[in-house]
Amino acid sequence: MRVALVHDWLTGMRGGEKVLQALGDIFPSADLFTLLHAKGSCQELVRNRRVVTSFLDALPGVARYYRYLLPLMPLAAERLDLRGYDVIVSSSHCVAKGVKVPSDALHICYCHTPMRYLWSQSGQYARRLGWLSRTAMAAFRRYLQDWDVRSAARVDLFLANSHNVARRIERVYGRPSTVVWPGVDTEYFCPGPQPREDFYLVLSALAPYKCVDQAVEAFGRLQRPLRVIGSGQMLKALRRSSPSNIQWLGWQSQESVREHLRRCRALIFPTEEDFGIVPVEAMACGTPVIAYQGGGALETVLDAPTDDGCGPTGLLYPSHDAQGLIGAVERFEQTSSVFRPERLVAWADRFSMKRFRQRFVAAIEPELERRNIKGLC
Repeated sequence: MRVALVHDWLTGMRGGEKVLQALGDIFPSADLFTLLHAKGSCQELVRNRRVVTSFLDALPGVARYYRYLLPLMPLAAERLDLRGYDVIVSSSHCVAKGVKVPSDALHICYCHTPMRYLWSQSGQYARRLGWLSRTAMAAFRRYLQDWDVRSAARVDLFLANSHNVARRIERVYGRPSTVVWPGVDTEYFCPGPQPREDFYLVLSALAPYKCVDQAVEAFGRLQRPLRVIGSGQMLKALRRSSPSNIQWLGWQSQESVREHLRRCRALIFPTEEDFGIVPVEAMACGTPVIAYQGGGALETVLDAPTDDGCGPTGLLYPSHDAQGLIGAVERFEQTSSVFRPERLVAWADRFSMKRFRQRFVAAIEPELERRNIKGLC
């Protein structure tokens, strides 16, 4: 039984890559196909695994400008040669779900989201682009949307990373999906002996839709200490506009990320994320989350106690702007004693890697049985 994993690109260990690593644990002998691979960016993920890339990977320095090659990505995905594989599992937020598979193969797509720059957040992305990129995107958008919808027919079974994304899959592709929340390494992300310190934390890729600019504005006005871990195309612009109470730490090791999550007063999460693994990692460390009331945070952050004794695990604020975040931080500082670390840890355990594997296998087993595929999981 031959299994192939397909992922959009390998340029860093973010949320999608953590899910891919968990899929690799379920399918340890699977080959990995991707549009491009920035060597050294995902070492743990690719170790001892065959990695096959598309023609885009041969372009000089492509990891610096691959986002501008979006019109070529459908073609690059379709040219990945998956002949000879019985099961294809795509991990897709862009074009991976559009690969062409053998007619007798089973294609399972773990969908992080339909392409957000084409559908749910196209306006937000366009505002951040230069006029030339904005013009090119407008010219190709209809072609990309048509391809995205057509290629969804190549998927036999959609798994969504949240109820939020399941609704999006239904709206964009007209397809049902089964929700399987991503797994978080709750054995690694756990409370530590360090005392809390007087700073807040943003842990994020610095991309337009992450809304880190709102955190910069809010904490500039609050004059509270904020540390930002992450890198991306928005870094220079954000640093230029940031006041002295904001520290830019850039990329940090996994160990440093965990230490900051253990020591900060709260994680700041201003984006409308598809699911959002980082808030769960924070709660697994016993750290409360201040998050925008939208997207996956509605499924992962509890801002009130539940009947079974969990929560609250953070604060959700409805106004998606700097003023809304300011109000949430001020409210948090007045009520911070209600966030009990043991309750946050217990809630985060519902999203553990063990639970992810159980849910994933349970979701695909009926289709495997229907096709008489044995010995896969």
